Amino acid sequence: MKWADKRNIIILHVSFWVLFFLFKVFDYANDIPAAMAVKLVVCQHLFSVVGAYAHYFWLLPLLFKRKKLPVYFLGLLVLFACCIAGRFLLESAFISGLFQTDYYSQWTFARGMSMVWTLASFIVFISLIKFTIDRFLFEAQKKEIENEKLNAELNYLKAQINPHFLFNTLHNLNYLAQAKRDETSQVIIKLSNIMRYMIYDAGGKEVALGQELDYINDYLDLEKIRLNRPFNLSFEISADEQLPIAPLILFPFVENAFKHGISDKEEDCWLKIEVKSNEDELTFNVKNSVLKTNGFNEKQSGLGLKNVERRLALMYPNKHVLNITSGDDVFEVSLKIVHTE
Repeated sequence: MKWADKRNIIILHVSFWVLFFLFKVFDYANDIPAAMAVKLVVCQHLFSVVGAYAHYFWLLPLLFKRKKLPVYFLGLLVLFACCIAGRFLLESAFISGLFQTDYYSQWTFARGMSMVWTLASFIVFISLIKFTIDRFLFEAQKKEIENEKLNAELNYLKAQINPHFLFNTLHNLNYLAQAKRDETSQVIIKLSNIMRYMIYDAGGKEVALGQELDYINDYLDLEKIRLNRPFNLSFEISADEQLPIAPLILFPFVENAFKHGISDKEEDCWLKIEVKSNEDELTFNVKNSVLKTNGFNEKQSGLGLKNVERRLALMYPNKHVLNITSGDDVFEVSLKIVHTE
């Protein structure tokens, strides 16, 4: 348990007892002097407090951790006997002569039952506080573990995406360098921008939509430089580029479109990307031609689409709709992400 949690628990218990004793003292002070009221409250409840916390720290662990029921019930009997005897002796010694009654100097069945009821009430109440706190801490620890597992899985999925794209880009750069193309320096600059985004910006939970779109733009420029044959490209943006979004969540769909729909070995290749947003949701559509040489094969799509589907499930549970339509000539991805609370 963290120190902050222990401190809060201590403050809770101390605050309760301070308020309880002040309430009892003020209640008694309406009929008797304040000093006498303080003495009466202390004598009546001191052993109830001692018994409640003896049960809290000693007996409850025996019951729930060690599963020793006989020891627990025996300890409970001993605890009740000691606390009731201690209260009887304390009241007899300090307050029996303060009132014109022999109630506090003699043992009666009614007095004994009153002591038992008071002690039992304190024990049950303090135990309920412990159960509530333990449950709260358990849920908090469970949520923390789940968040750690979620972050670890998300980092693993992003780590799978990043090298995949990097290897493809380095292959393209090697191709341009061997061909001694003038665009080689532009590729290096674009790759530098991309790596900066991947290393420094994409490591967080969210980025601005504009950063993700700039990343995609650099990728498109790299592909246009690499391909020997021009293709029909449409990239329309009508969205708030300040919207927060999970990094590298849109890019795999564009990369997949190039992998299975754009080639310099075929004519009439095309790609259409559309990004829109309103007050409630972000819409991202990618539509591309399908290569006739191999078509679209889900087994060939690699880790990209599977990873991004898993990341969407983790990052936007019940807040996204992903539709993938595969045809002989057209492959289309439609993604909607709800960004309202």
